[in-house]
Amino acid sequence: MFHKNCGLTDEQVEKLAKEKLEKLSVKEKVWLLHGNWRMIRDAVFYKRTYNPVPIETFGNKKIGLKPVGFTDGPRGVVMGKSTAFPVSMARAASFDRDLEKRVGDAIGVEARAGGANYFGGVCVNLLMHPAGGRAQESYGEDPYLVGEMGAKLVEGVQKHNVMACVKHFAVNNMENKRFTVDVNCSERTLREVYLPHFKKAIDAGAASVMGSYNKFRGEQASESSHLLTDILRDDWGFQGFAITDFIFALRDGAKALKAGMDMEMPIPVHFGNELLKAYDEGKITEEDIDRALLRRIRTQIIFEQTKDPLPEYKKEMIASKEHYDLAQEVAEKSMVLIKNQNVLPLPKTTQSIAVIGKLGNTENIGDHGSSRVFSEGIITALEGLRRYASKMDSELKEVFYSDGSNRKEAMELAKKADAVLIVCGNDFNDEGECVMPDPDSDLNAIECMANGFLNNNHKIIGNGMEKAAGKNDQAVASYTSGDEGAVGGDRKSLSLKPEEIELIREVAPLNPNTVVFLVCGSMLMTKEWDDVAPAILYSWYSGVRGGDALARVLFGEVNPSGKLPFVIPKEESHLPQVDFGANSITYDFYHGYRKLDHEGNTPAYPFGFGLSYTTYAYENVAVERLENGYQVSCKITNSGEYDGEEVAQVYVCMPHSKVERHVKKLCGFEKLWIPKGTSKNVSIFVPDEELMYYDETENDWILEDTDYVFQIGPNAGELYGV
Repeated sequence: MFHKNCGLTDEQVEKLAKEKLEKLSVKEKVWLLHGNWRMIRDAVFYKRTYNPVPIETFGNKKIGLKPVGFTDGPRGVVMGKSTAFPVSMARAASFDRDLEKRVGDAIGVEARAGGANYFGGVCVNLLMHPAGGRAQESYGEDPYLVGEMGAKLVEGVQKHNVMACVKHFAVNNMENKRFTVDVNCSERTLREVYLPHFKKAIDAGAASVMGSYNKFRGEQASESSHLLTDILRDDWGFQGFAITDFIFALRDGAKALKAGMDMEMPIPVHFGNELLKAYDEGKITEEDIDRALLRRIRTQIIFEQTKDPLPEYKKEMIASKEHYDLAQEVAEKSMVLIKNQNVLPLPKTTQSIAVIGKLGNTENIGDHGSSRVFSEGIITALEGLRRYASKMDSELKEVFYSDGSNRKEAMELAKKADAVLIVCGNDFNDEGECVMPDPDSDLNAIECMANGFLNNNHKIIGNGMEKAAGKNDQAVASYTSGDEGAVGGDRKSLSLKPEEIELIREVAPLNPNTVVFLVCGSMLMTKEWDDVAPAILYSWYSGVRGGDALARVLFGEVNPSGKLPFVIPKEESHLPQVDFGANSITYDFYHGYRKLDHEGNTPAYPFGFGLSYTTYAYENVAVERLENGYQVSCKITNSGEYDGEEVAQVYVCMPHSKVERHVKKLCGFEKLWIPKGTSKNVSIFVPDEELMYYDETENDWILEDTDYVFQIGPNAGELYGV
C-alpha cells in the first residue's frame, strides 16, 4: 500500500484521522469534499487558465488539513514551465519499467517544487482503437504493458510524497462523446481487458483514482457503485480516495457519494450545496459524508507523515538540465524503427541531409488539452540536426529544409542531399483532448478555458457556470465535439494526410537514403506509401529534446530499441469497427493484436515489433513451474556489429482451455543491454494471476488446470518455444 513507509502505524493514522473528523460540523465536512479552482484568477494573473499553479481543494486550519494541490499530466507537470517528456505512448514503446519510474521521479520532484502534492496524470485507459483521441496519454493496446508502465509511474511520483491519481476509471476509451456515451461490456471483458492495468496501479500503491465522464451500463461511471465500491474497494482493497474528472462527471451528487465518489473536482457542481440539501432531506447521512472525508484525511496524513527523500524542493529543480537530459534519453529509447533497407544508421561521412515536411520545423510535442506542458527550448527535428552538424567532430555540413509545399523545391533538395528525412504525421489539431472553440456556448467556453484556449469573449458567470457544469443533461448533450472546427478529438483517419502521402511517393524514390519520420501519438497506417520508403522511424511526440534524440539515432550514436505498443494492421477493417459518434457502444473481448490473432489476420507490423542496428538470436528456451507461477528463460546473443538493448517478450496461450481465451497474450517482458558479440541469459517470471480468467457465474478468478504454452521472442510475430 501507499503508506508502507509512513512514520505512523495504521492504527495511529486511523485514530488521528477520526480525531480531526470529530472537530468538524457537517457543513465543514462537505466543504472539504470538492475543489476550489480559482479559474478567473489564473486567467488574469497567470494569463493561462488551466493549471498554471496547483488547482486546490479547500483545507481546514482548525484540524491542520492542507488543501489538495492538483497538477495534471502525464507527459510532465502541467504547471508553470516544466519538463515535457515524450508522451506516454512513446514511453510505452521503450518497454522500460525502470526508465518510466525515473520519469515519475522527475515529475514528483517538479510537482513538489511547483507547490503541488497531487499528480493527476497516471493515465491508463486502454487503446481500444488507435483513432481514440487521448491515445497519446495511454501506454498502448495491451493491458499487461499498460499496467506495468502505469505502476512504475505511480512508484516514481509517490517517492516524493506526491499523491498519484490513476485515471480515467473506467472504460473511457472514446474522446468525442466522452460526456455522453454509454459503454457496456460483459463482466469478463471488463475484468480481463479494461481493468487489469488499473489494478496494477492500485497494487503499486496509488493514492487516488479519478472517475471518468462516460456512462457505464446506463449510469455515470463516477456514480457507479459497481466500479467504485464493488470492484475498487471490496475486490481490490483500495484505501485511497476517489475524485471526479473535471466539471462534467456527475449528474447526482448524493448518488455519487453513496456509490463511493469522495470528491468532486474542481468546483462544487453536484457536491457542495447540493450535498447539504441532500443531507437535510435525508438522502445521505453524516456517515456517508464521514466515509468519504476519512479517505481523504487518512491519505493526506500518510503522505505528510512520510519522510521526504530530499531536504527541500526548490524552483530551480523544475526544468533542470538533469530532467531535460532524461527527456532526451527517453526519446532516444522510445523511437521505433519498423523498416530499414540498409539506410540507417547514416554513415558518419554524411555531409548533407534534407529535412522535408512542415512538421520538421514545428514545435510539436503533443495535444493542447489538459495534458499540455509548457516547456522552453523545444528542439525540433530540423534544429536537432543543425545542432548535430555544429559539433566539432561532425562531418555533417549542410542541413537543407523545405516544408514540402513547393514540391519542385523538395524534390531538388532530395536529389542533391546525401540523405533525406521526410517528417510527417499529426499535431494537436489532428488528435488529443477534444475542444470545440464555440464562443456562443457556455459549456464550450468552460471546456476551452479548462484546456488553455482562453477567449476574452467568454463570460462565465452565474447560471452560465451552472449550465456549463452540467446542471442539466441537455446542456451536456449539447456538447457536439467532433464536429467541423473541433481541435483534437478522435481521429477521422488512421492514414497520413493525402498531401503527405503524395510527398512521400514523389520524393522518397529520388534518394535511396530516405527516412520517413512519423510524428504522432498513436498508430499510423503505412500501406499507402510503405513500398517507396526505404526506412520508417516512429518518433511520437518526443518531448522537449526530441530533435537532439533524433540526430543521435539517425547517426548511430544511439541504437534504436523501441517496440510498437500496438499492432499495425494491413487493413483498417482488421481493427474493431467503432462509431466514435455513438451515444452507446458495447466493447468486445477482442481488440488490437488479439483481434487480429482471433480472426487469423496477419499484421503489417506485429505488436511489440521494432528493429535494431544489430541482430539478436534466441536459443535455449526453457519453462519451469514454480510455486506461484512459471519462469520462462532463454539465452539472447547479440550477433551484430552494435551494442544494443533488446526487449524479450513472453506470451502465453491456452489451446485446451474450457473457456474462450485470447490466442496469445503478453504476460512478461524484460529489457536487456547486450554488448555486441556477447550473450545474456534472461529469466522472466509469470505469476499465476496473469493466467487466470474471470468466471462470471462464480464472480471469481479461476486458475484453470490446463496446458499453458509459453513463448519468448522480440515481438508478437516472432516467438520461440521449448
